Amino acid sequence: MSQWTAFEVTVADHVAEVTLIGPGKGNAMGPDFWRELPEVFAELDADTEVRAVVLAGRGKHFSFGLDLSAMAGELGPVLAGDALAKTRTEFHRMVLRMQGATTAVARSRTPVVAVIQGWCIGGGVDLIAAADIRYASADATFSVREAKVGMVADMGSLQRLPAIIGDAHTRELAFTAKDIDADAALRINLVNDVLPDADAALATARATAAQIAANPPLVVQGVKDVLDWPLTGTVDDGLRYVAAWNAAFLPSKDIGEAISAIFEKRPPSFTGE
Repeated sequence: MSQWTAFEVTVADHVAEVTLIGPGKGNAMGPDFWRELPEVFAELDADTEVRAVVLAGRGKHFSFGLDLSAMAGELGPVLAGDALAKTRTEFHRMVLRMQGATTAVARSRTPVVAVIQGWCIGGGVDLIAAADIRYASADATFSVREAKVGMVADMGSLQRLPAIIGDAHTRELAFTAKDIDADAALRINLVNDVLPDADAALATARATAAQIAANPPLVVQGVKDVLDWPLTGTVDDGLRYVAAWNAAFLPSKDIGEAISAIFEKRPPSFTGE
């Protein structure tokens, strides 16, 4: 396998393990993550010996989501508030490229089993929504956090979660941007099961991946293709729409206030401007 900056990848007994390793705190998703994720899955898809993938995060947390500090260079120009057509067009292209990273997980040739411990925020939820199966440790906490930072989630949560947890639960999470614990995630079917700790969750994911890998690989791929087919067009249309929406409307006083409040560790005060 290739060497990566944001991931560690191993393959054994027909199962690949893809582990988020940062380099941002809490496996936050910076430029390396968004560039490498589709490359990792393209390489795994090309390896016919791989029949299932386990997706995990190193350390106490799955992911803090988008690394605002690391992404400042890409986000800064459009967030300045006076972005014209060229800047907005470049931002739109960047969003489409980033969406392609989570879509690479959803389009994986083989089933993807995600393991979540600690925080799973924003982009972390986008990522696990692209997986086929999800296991959580008892300490896992989930948040579709984007509304609190002044933006519409645009990496796949709004498009994929309704098929997983239903429209009403998706709206509640996205409108409120609240945190939910592992038990609540299980009640709404965001995760398949909750295990006592991260080690148990990972062991369960590995066992499930091994069961998948023991089945005829072309049949498993066929099942995945058939299950994914009804959603593909709807998800793709939704991703294109939100990319265009954010390119047009993301710059605002409220997003600047949200980001300032995060770094100043204070509650934000939104004005709707």
